[in-house]
Amino acid sequence: MKENENLLRLEDIHVHYGGVKALDGATVYLNDGEILALMGPNGAGKSTILKALFGIAPVTKGEIYYYGERIYPVPHEIVERGISFVPQGRQIFKSLTVLENLEMGGFSINSRAVLKSNIEAVLDLFPDLRKKLKVPAKNLSGGQQQMVAIARGLVTTPKVLLLDEPSLGLSPKVVKEVFAKIKEINQRHGTSIMIVEHNLQSVLEIVDRAYLLDKGQVVENNTPQHIISSGLLEKVFLAHK
Repeated sequence: MKENENLLRLEDIHVHYGGVKALDGATVYLNDGEILALMGPNGAGKSTILKALFGIAPVTKGEIYYYGERIYPVPHEIVERGISFVPQGRQIFKSLTVLENLEMGGFSINSRAVLKSNIEAVLDLFPDLRKKLKVPAKNLSGGQQQMVAIARGLVTTPKVLLLDEPSLGLSPKVVKEVFAKIKEINQRHGTSIMIVEHNLQSVLEIVDRAYLLDKGQVVENNTPQHIISSGLLEKVFLAHK
């Protein structure tokens, strides 16, 4: 990657669902090693950006670049490129054990030895899951299930981690633990993270930069401190009440 070149960039992205514009010319970039937040009211297009990156949203116009190369996202190819997506709602395999869920996260890894080594590295990040490896995921608490979802997304040792509403439905105490773990992942492994989140207070404490979106367009791209002090955050959200 060239100096000053974005790790990941979506340029003038348009996404339509039927007659509805989910994204209307949004340009978003992620730099190497940073944590980036996507914020905005419901329907702003935040989750659609992650889905466009992962190849599960119908991009009608625009370009996506990764390491400066234009890519055409298809889910299994995106995983192989080093981009992992953790969707909202703790979409784990609840009938499978924790270990089986982690193994599913490494479906693209051909070597059993590499898979085992990667799972061990993930468990070093999530030591509490070691005690639960043989437990069906359905028997875990909501917070533990979210940790499994994030851990599963890390089994392929991604360069980029896309997180959609990781705090959804969790208690304030668990939310704090989840965000602390996200920060740890970034610091220990240099993983670049793009996160969609409604819990603005918690997410703004850990991110380097944030986008504020409204009606499928970017309203602001700046530091959390600037976005808060500018009053734009309140203005955009109040307009939707």
